[in-house]
Amino acid sequence: MMAELHQTPTSLCCCRKSLPVSGARCVGDSGRPSAGPGPGTPRVPLVDVASASNFRCFQLRHLHLDLRLNFAVKEMSGWLVLDLVPVQPGVQTLVLDSHPSLLIHSIDCKVPGQEEPVSLTYRVDPFTDYGSSLNISLPTAALKPGRLIQITVRYATTDGPAIWWLDSDLTCGQSRPLVFTQGHSVCNRSFFPCFDTPAVKSTYTATVRVPDGVTVLMSASRSSYSKQDRVFQFSMEFPVPSYLVALVAGELQHVDVGPRSRVWAEPCLLSCAVKKLGGSVERWLGVAEDLFGPYLWGRCDIVFLPPSFPIVAMENPCLTFIIASILESSEFLLIDVVHEIAHGWFGNAVTNATWEEMWLSEGLATYAQRRITTEAYGEAFTCLETSVRLDALHRQLRLLGDNNPVSKLQVKFEPGIHVYINTRMMNLFTYEKGFCFVAYLSQLSGDVFDCFLRDYISEFKFKSVVAQDLIDYFLRYFPELKDAAVAQREGLEFERWLSGSGPPLFEPDLSAGGALTRPVQDLCDLWRTGLTPDQKTLETFDLSAWSTFQIVLFLDRMLDLSPLPQDVMSSLSSCYSCLFDGLNAEVQIRWLQMVVRNSFYPELPRVRAFLHKHTSRMYTVPLYDDLVAGVMKCVAVEIFNQTQRRLHPNLRRTLQQILFQTSSAPTNQNSPALSILPPPPSHSRSPQPRQPPPLLPGRPPPRQPPPLLPGRPPPSLCGTSTSPRDVHRSLKNRKFTPENLKSWQEVDSDEEGGLHAADL
Repeated sequence: MMAELHQTPTSLCCCRKSLPVSGARCVGDSGRPSAGPGPGTPRVPLVDVASASNFRCFQLRHLHLDLRLNFAVKEMSGWLVLDLVPVQPGVQTLVLDSHPSLLIHSIDCKVPGQEEPVSLTYRVDPFTDYGSSLNISLPTAALKPGRLIQITVRYATTDGPAIWWLDSDLTCGQSRPLVFTQGHSVCNRSFFPCFDTPAVKSTYTATVRVPDGVTVLMSASRSSYSKQDRVFQFSMEFPVPSYLVALVAGELQHVDVGPRSRVWAEPCLLSCAVKKLGGSVERWLGVAEDLFGPYLWGRCDIVFLPPSFPIVAMENPCLTFIIASILESSEFLLIDVVHEIAHGWFGNAVTNATWEEMWLSEGLATYAQRRITTEAYGEAFTCLETSVRLDALHRQLRLLGDNNPVSKLQVKFEPGIHVYINTRMMNLFTYEKGFCFVAYLSQLSGDVFDCFLRDYISEFKFKSVVAQDLIDYFLRYFPELKDAAVAQREGLEFERWLSGSGPPLFEPDLSAGGALTRPVQDLCDLWRTGLTPDQKTLETFDLSAWSTFQIVLFLDRMLDLSPLPQDVMSSLSSCYSCLFDGLNAEVQIRWLQMVVRNSFYPELPRVRAFLHKHTSRMYTVPLYDDLVAGVMKCVAVEIFNQTQRRLHPNLRRTLQQILFQTSSAPTNQNSPALSILPPPPSHSRSPQPRQPPPLLPGRPPPRQPPPLLPGRPPPSLCGTSTSPRDVHRSLKNRKFTPENLKSWQEVDSDEEGGLHAADL
């Protein structure tokens, strides 16, 4: 059970704006000026380089899916109906995003009022490694601007990147198979032909036919089920982009955990998931609504998926997908769920119009997440979590260099050149550099920034925007800032924020977390000398009373110091190994990475045991990366040979690539890859806001997303990670400070007997 919300602090740090007094009006409630070409009219991009479609030529009113799921042959078959209105004269072709894995059977066109549909000709052309273009010739007589037409595409899916079929032995219960889809960001073109761009939104309905005993869920606001016909019906009454159409089907059960939220999971997981979340979801929703306005989606359900889920969490509207492995770490679970809730406003309601500006969703959602946790758990909690993430950001910048274009907020993708980019690094910038820019806007505007965000959502809800929409609205909302030319303030120019590479130009004050971060740094300083610290001094640091975030921060900074002398590793092991062994996997994996990077053989049995128990991507790939990078490749091969039958085929291929191939680029031709344009001539270097701890050059951060799965898109293009993995932590017999964080008592009491990711 989450602690009751305490009094709002008088001065918040990284998310410092207090809630308005109950009943008070936001400054913008009385009618602030609209931004853009007209009220609530965002700038739709002329082209999305990640889409082959001619979406600008049509208005998509609605789409309908009618599918039958065949688990025996791992196939979805049926049809798609698109309600389209041509908006430009002379258009004779409809171009949809598709994928080589889709088998198109037939396409026809019908004009409402006409009796018979007209069969259409079509061709499929190559587009990029992550899709193809479906070119459909339209009947000239039926085409009139403003006149509705219905296009029906009959098709079947095969093994495309959006659809993940799990045999029963890869599910948590190991009794029935399961299938789920993952559309973010350019993957759903292998689920159904579509305008696969976030610039286009529409409502949708779906009919799904399944075998007996299978439950189907979708990211929809309404659903019904006919047991006799084994047919599920879904309706999403709010417009969404194609990547947010999601489906999961398997042996799933639910428990209501609030008036508008329920938890879904396989039966063996359900009680643990419910106990971990309790009534927290409704509490978090309530805080978010106080900050940003009404929750627009009706339902806020959560489904826990097996460890094969390729990312941590996905903000599908009405139905968040989240990996079951996270149940082991209560604080990680807290941050993940709060982040996905924040996407209900930032990302789902108002969406980035192209993937080149994904920070508009992730940066704002990260800011909103931290506003929620600040209000719910205090400044220290949020500042500690932010410190972990900003440490990781600076660690990546050390590896990349300040002029690397990946560090820009507006990353320019170039179509047609299939060059692998390390989008795991881009993830940090879309989340954390984007967060810093939003925090800077908050610093400029003062205590009414929450009201600005509330009115921003009201202005652009269910639309897609570009960065200039946000900036224009901000400057019109705060005319005094526009008059003061804050957008051109030297060294902090908005254009430099967006198009400049390197570190954030501003970082929020995290000093309110000092009571939690100072002991961590003090302990690191004791160990960084290369000598074993005095035992009496070490006893003043009680790690059993630390939060997981504190331990994670300690281990991350110790990883930065590797390699360490063997006697220091021996002392670390003697002091902490037994403690870490009893904590959650987020702590264990970092300690085991220290073991591997320092070739500390006495702890090697723990590495073996961890990899034998854990089958999720987020806990296996980082350790295999380190084993192969060091002198323990033979150990990695041995462990892999012993465990590979329990791994999902995609993870198995990833690990085979790590173990047996030298190239880091994707080898599967269906793996999406967007290239980044070369960096422009470097400009003057931006000031460094703070110095990260000493780092080992060339050493990756401890908890990066893994390499590409063959046949799957890069993590940031096929999953949001949405969820920021480096930032979370779990509660276990620990406290933050008596003043600003109460314990999660019900969660804590279950920790000892709770589900571990290794058991999944």
